[in-house]
Amino acid sequence: MKNVKKMVVTGGAGFIGSHIVDELFKRRFDVHVADVHVVDNLAAGKKENVNPRAVFHEADVRDYDALLDIFDGADVVFHQAALPRVEYSIKHPVETNEVNIGGTLNVLHAAKEAGVRRVVYAGSSSAYGDQEILPLVETMPTNPLSPYGLQKHVGELYARVWSAVHGLETVSLRYFNVYGPGMDPNGAYALVIAKFLKQRADRRPITITGDGEQTRDFTHIKDVVDANLRAAFSDRVGRGEIINIGAGRGVSVGRIAELIGGPVEYIPARLEPKHTAADNSLARKLLGWEPTITIEEGIEELKKQYIT
Repeated sequence: MKNVKKMVVTGGAGFIGSHIVDELFKRRFDVHVADVHVVDNLAAGKKENVNPRAVFHEADVRDYDALLDIFDGADVVFHQAALPRVEYSIKHPVETNEVNIGGTLNVLHAAKEAGVRRVVYAGSSSAYGDQEILPLVETMPTNPLSPYGLQKHVGELYARVWSAVHGLETVSLRYFNVYGPGMDPNGAYALVIAKFLKQRADRRPITITGDGEQTRDFTHIKDVVDANLRAAFSDRVGRGEIINIGAGRGVSVGRIAELIGGPVEYIPARLEPKHTAADNSLARKLLGWEPTITIEEGIEELKKQYIT
């Protein structure tokens, strides 16, 4: 391993990716980071999210040749780029397939060809779909209910195959409902916490889909970023492992609305799993990782930022 390392973050102008970039610079002396390169086509990410110390490449993960050039000399690639959200994938299955599966294949193949040591892949708890038993554990059969969940799972399988066939170190982190500072509250597919905060800030009722009893495992961005850095440098992973990154606690959407406060109104339910909660024991074992921020602490912090 090199003494100083080049890092690449795909989707580094997005919510999670930009936080990873920022943390790499904060820990650069601990992990011997030489420079950080960001790959983003700005379809969803924003240029202003990119740390000014990073090397920015306005490029698309569907462009293999561009990736091959950017990855040259890199130690780790954090593959965060995706077209996210369940509903968007249902309405745009071909486009999301090209980015979420085709783009991931490009990343893995370019990483292998460029001599990258490890790829940390952003998976999704959407791969589980609806399950009868909670908490969700990585050994369960997957049951995706949307193109997005299927696509993210295929990315995990590709990563595992590239480790087995080509010797590229990979690890897939299955995120559970990531939230925190920097969330985008706008758009039809906004994360529920960001959307609720914006509605409260705009003095509008909070809109809850269905009965509000559906539960999610909300995981703070600081904890998710910490998991990524641990996954990049742990000597206990790198062979295609799939690891849940979740707080380990299901919280109802109604409870989120209650924590944020204000009037609510109910709108028709949409296609989505009824409950999620992560078994995070594998992350504790392999990464030495554990969640540190509760949903109550996280929302209290966000209310100060979003609601004046």
